[in-house]
Amino acid sequence: MGRLGVGLAVGCAMAACIVAAAMVGKRVSKRRKWLKMVKVLEELEESCDTTVFRLKQVVDAMAVEMHAGLASEGGSKLKMLLTYVDKLPKGSEEGTYYALDLGGTNFRVLRVHLGDQRSAILGQDIERQPIPQHLMTSTSEDLFDFIASSLKDFIEKEGNDLEQTSPRRRELGFTFSFPVKQSSVSSGILMKWTKGFAIEDMIGRDVSECLQLALSRKGLDVRVAALINDTVGTLALGHYNDEDTVAAVIIGTGTNACYLERADAIIKCQGLLTTSGSMVVNMEWGNFWSSHLPRTSYDIDLDVASPNPNDQGFEKMISGMYLGDIVRRVLLRMSKQSDDFGPSSSKLAIPFVLRTPLMAAMHEDDSPDLSEVAKILEEVLELPDVPVKVRKLVVKVCDVITRRAARLAAAGIVGILKKIGRDGSGGIASGKFRSNRPSRMRRTVVAIEGGLYTSYTTFREYLNEAMAEILGEEVSPYIVLRVMEDGSGTGAALVAAANSHPEAAADTVQLQ
Repeated sequence: MGRLGVGLAVGCAMAACIVAAAMVGKRVSKRRKWLKMVKVLEELEESCDTTVFRLKQVVDAMAVEMHAGLASEGGSKLKMLLTYVDKLPKGSEEGTYYALDLGGTNFRVLRVHLGDQRSAILGQDIERQPIPQHLMTSTSEDLFDFIASSLKDFIEKEGNDLEQTSPRRRELGFTFSFPVKQSSVSSGILMKWTKGFAIEDMIGRDVSECLQLALSRKGLDVRVAALINDTVGTLALGHYNDEDTVAAVIIGTGTNACYLERADAIIKCQGLLTTSGSMVVNMEWGNFWSSHLPRTSYDIDLDVASPNPNDQGFEKMISGMYLGDIVRRVLLRMSKQSDDFGPSSSKLAIPFVLRTPLMAAMHEDDSPDLSEVAKILEEVLELPDVPVKVRKLVVKVCDVITRRAARLAAAGIVGILKKIGRDGSGGIASGKFRSNRPSRMRRTVVAIEGGLYTSYTTFREYLNEAMAEILGEEVSPYIVLRVMEDGSGTGAALVAAANSHPEAAADTVQLQ
């Protein structure tokens, strides 16, 4: 063969070995990077773990914080605000009632026709109006004159068959979804504006009075019978349909809860008297916090970067405003561990670019190749040609974050039930839990509203599953979660109806 031939053969063999070693090294490197991504997922799963034991700890913490918030102002992260709503609709209301719903850059005017039997909403009319941009920073008189004019136009469109036959003035419920310190069922002081509104002369003024004055200026004989937030409206709608409804929860872009509490349990208002012996309490539960909540580094980073750090901790873990961005933060870390996502995308670093509805669409993609996941990654995050195995990882991340959120929301609901003795444990009194002896169970309905629960099937299934696990098979059949629609509109009209009768004209809530 000769020396030259041998040399060539040896050289070729060495080159082949080098190429093979390089290929093996590349595969090993790629494998290591893949395992790093998998480890990110495994660490996420571990830190988001919501065992039944942990959920029961959250239940207890919620009940204790509720009691602390009722005992004194500032005694808890839960504000436990008095709504002065002590009369919920019973289903016997009849007549025509109106509602205004102002919760953002749009507002709605509603007319609701009630029969005199439970669930007899005979019909309703709804009209939506955008708030002109300049009115959001103008004066209170300009804003409420615009709203009153819209209501006047709406009323004037009524047909002759809807004209009121009695001299009784029209009654209106006003859903005002901004921070308000309530002083009666129909009045409250605006504490601050949010959502782009900045009308300085409104701060510290009675919201209902501003509206009532505008109605008078427009020649409308309409009384503001109730001032509420959307959660109270959901409870009212639930109670109108089913008298066993004792609480309401909204889980959508934001989240909140309210419930019916015994007046004598509201310790921070000693001598509080109501005709019904109870009152609806607005928990503002988005601000709930406990060391038992499974917080991750992604939650901490999101909180630090938010406009309200160390605030609304519970909301940031369970509501639609934030879930998509938590997933984005996890994917961003994964993309830094491996090139399996393809070339780095600057879009992945933009906060809130991945909205929760898009996250839900990826999570519930049941196509064989996860084509919807691929589409969203490419169109929203500018990550084209992501391999199927990575798409599966993305779906798993969505699942972990969604499952944690749904199960924590379930624990919050059971916490409310525990506080009022509807979870089978006997409830809580004086900050301590009563004996563990099972109490006689009563059917209990929780009204629930919000797109995260009503439209996100997997979230709803996880929440329902967790409720059953926490309550146990003996108690869970007694607890009903009932979906409501339009508590902020129809519910406001119903609260107005419940507080519009002659005997309700006087304040039914008094402080001794």
